[in-house]
Amino acid sequence: MVIALLFFLFIIGICVGSFLNVLIDRIPQGQSPLKGRSYCDHCRKSLAWYDMVPLFSSVFLKGKCRYCKLSISSYYPLVELVTGLMFVLTFLYLSNQQLATSNQFNNIIIEQFNNLAINYIYYLFILSSFIVIFFTDLKYGIIPDKILYPAVLIFTIYHLPFTIYSPILNHQPSIINNIFSGMGAFLFFFLLYFITHGKGMGFGDVKLSFLLGLFLGFPKIIIALYTAFLTGAIIGSILIIWGKKKLRGTTIPFGPFLILGAALSLFFGEFIIRLVLPWLNF
Repeated sequence: MVIALLFFLFIIGICVGSFLNVLIDRIPQGQSPLKGRSYCDHCRKSLAWYDMVPLFSSVFLKGKCRYCKLSISSYYPLVELVTGLMFVLTFLYLSNQQLATSNQFNNIIIEQFNNLAINYIYYLFILSSFIVIFFTDLKYGIIPDKILYPAVLIFTIYHLPFTIYSPILNHQPSIINNIFSGMGAFLFFFLLYFITHGKGMGFGDVKLSFLLGLFLGFPKIIIALYTAFLTGAIIGSILIIWGKKKLRGTTIPFGPFLILGAALSLFFGEFIIRLVLPWLNF
C-alpha cells in the first residue's frame, strides 16, 4: 500500500516536473507557459504528446529529438526526476513528523490526513518554486520574480490565519521567527550586494534569501546559508582550477547553492542541530 502510494506520488511528480521545465525555459524569455506547444530547441519542430512523456520519452528516444536527431538537453529529464523524488521525499518527511511510528500509517484519522494534505500541498508549491529557481539561475543566470513573489504570497496565505502559532503543524515555530529570519537573511545579503556593488552576487540572490528565511526560519536558515557558502566555495574553486581560461570573464550563479543549502536544511536540519548543539554547550 505504502509503496504503491509513493510510486503514484513519483509519477505525479515527474508530470509536474515536465511543466516546471516549461516554466524554466519560457519565463526567462518572456513567453507564456500556458500558450503554444513545446518544440525542439534545435529544429523548432513542435513535439507530439508521445515525445513529451516525462522521463520515459527521454529514455525511449535515447536523449535525442525524434525529428532532427540532435541531443536533447539533459536538464529536461533531470528536472522531472528531481521533482518526482521531491514529491516522494516531502511526503515521507511530513508524514514522519506527523506520525509517531510507521505502524500508525494505516490508522490516520481524518483530521490528521487533512492536516498532512494541507502541509503537503504547501511544501510542494514552495519546493517546486525552488526547483524552477535552481535551474533557471543555472541555465540563464536569473532568478525570476514571477516565481519568487508567488512563493512569498503562498507563504503568507498559508500562515495568515495562524499569525502567532500554527496548529496545522505542531512542530512549526512562531511565525515571528520566520519573519525575522527572512528579514535577517535579506539584510545580510543586501549588505554583501552593496559592498560588492553587485559583483559578488545579483539582487535576485538577495530576494531569494528573504524567501528562504521565511520558509526555513531560525536556526535552519543558518544551516542553509552556511551550506550554500561552503559548497559554493568548494565547487567554485574546483571549476576555477580545472578551467581557468574557460571561466575567465564568466560568473557562477549562487542561487543553486542557496537552494541546495535550503533543501539540506529542510530535510536534515533537525539532525544537524542535534548533532551540533552539544558542541556549542547549549
